[in-house]
Amino acid sequence: MKLNEHIAISTPTLLLVPYEAHHVPTYHQWMQDPEIQLATASEPLSLEEEYSNQLSWRTSTDKLTFIICSPLAPSLSPPNTVPNDADTPPKMLGDVNLFLYPSEEEYTSSPAPAIPKEVVGEVDIMIADAKNRGKGLGERVVRAFVGWVWEHRGEVMREYVGDKVEEGQEGVEVPRLGMLMVKIGEGNESSIKLFRDKLGWVQEGARNYFGEEGGGRGGLRGVVRERVRGLGRKFMLAADFVYTFWQLAFFFLAILKHGVFPAFDSL
Repeated sequence: MKLNEHIAISTPTLLLVPYEAHHVPTYHQWMQDPEIQLATASEPLSLEEEYSNQLSWRTSTDKLTFIICSPLAPSLSPPNTVPNDADTPPKMLGDVNLFLYPSEEEYTSSPAPAIPKEVVGEVDIMIADAKNRGKGLGERVVRAFVGWVWEHRGEVMREYVGDKVEEGQEGVEVPRLGMLMVKIGEGNESSIKLFRDKLGWVQEGARNYFGEEGGGRGGLRGVVRERVRGLGRKFMLAADFVYTFWQLAFFFLAILKHGVFPAFDSL
């Protein structure tokens, strides 16, 4: 997707940057690891194919990718992410992705609609070096990533339908992001523990499918969304941010006064 082409997500413990061409050689090295190939159900590609793949992901409307990097150095000034500085190979830790496709009901309907009313988002995360696993990084990445996706879901959905709208076509209804899910291999206990035990996603259907709002589609439902009573709004909690005293005060005052959570715009 082009949506995140100039966007970086910075938290005190990690940095997410858009996947660019200068990341490809390191990413290509990662993907030569048989363990990573098995965990991601991937086939090894040549370096040229990897460059082509990166460009395809940038222009595709159904794939959103960030490279996981070490956090920015603490600073009193606003964070400034400089390509080839904050995301050099030694600082690259893995990647996190969102794949979009029509919900199962619409995909299997006949005829399948050109623009679905509901879309499924599949989350995929890879921590490349084993020494960085098992330290809570995966949980923090997923929370930050899903938080950003949910905050910007309208923009994500509008880009998703962009290549499906005919020239001059008007009145197109943007689909709803109705479900987040993850597919996990049966033996990948660390990923199962991450999504089920740490993130609270609930398994449904087939054993290796985990998602949110699965509803019988085969998934692990994640506690990433709640409907606010009487308002029809949805909110997202991604707990990886440092709040000042006044931000916390505003947060709790909003709960006491309105009974709702204020929107998070700290990313």
